[in-house]
Amino acid sequence: SPSRNGPRPHVSSVILYGCGFSRGFWISLAKVPLHESPAGSGTTMRVIGGKFRSRPLRSLRGADIRPTSDRLREALFNVLSAGNPSALEGTVWLDLFAGTGAVGIEALSRGAAMVYFVDSSKAAGELIRKNLEPFEVNDRFEITRKNVTSAIPELGHRGVHPNFIFLDPPYAMQSAYRETLIALARSSLSEIALIIAEHEKKFDPGENFESVQRARLLVQGDAALSFYRQST
Repeated sequence: SPSRNGPRPHVSSVILYGCGFSRGFWISLAKVPLHESPAGSGTTMRVIGGKFRSRPLRSLRGADIRPTSDRLREALFNVLSAGNPSALEGTVWLDLFAGTGAVGIEALSRGAAMVYFVDSSKAAGELIRKNLEPFEVNDRFEITRKNVTSAIPELGHRGVHPNFIFLDPPYAMQSAYRETLIALARSSLSEIALIIAEHEKKFDPGENFESVQRARLLVQGDAALSFYRQST
């Protein structure tokens, strides 16, 4: 049975492709340690690590919201923290096409100073707020109900300087990847940020978007994460 500290870890078939960042951000990993979901958990979402670990998160049945899976989210944050539990403390995040807000909430749980959630859906905005209510972090998040390509220049003009930008458009909206990444390339938001795009394994969003270039690809099951940075 699971221990007090959670289920026993195992190594899952998560594969990282690409060379390391010149800033020494990446550690050499071929596989990323994950945890098995508790038996019978089904599609129940939870916070994976940090202060709010194991707390449940709501989703919407039948809605056009496809939350990042617990497994993929854990793989992402294992890579970003590189074994250092305090690695993300004080960071600023943009969670674009935020849906349930699971990625931004995970960042808050791990010490992020501020998360900007952006989604054009009223239902998504209300869901994110409900998911955040139990955590008492009202001064550490902002929810913007707006089209992502409209929100990007607005946040840039406000002087927001994120460390991480996560985008997860509905898989059917393949054109949204290009539109969003080009908008980010033309914005001050991407100056210091690591941009992470979740997508289907069988779909490649692209290598280069003006000054933004892909540096790494992580594949887990049918899903993938592409990591981008400004090339200059």
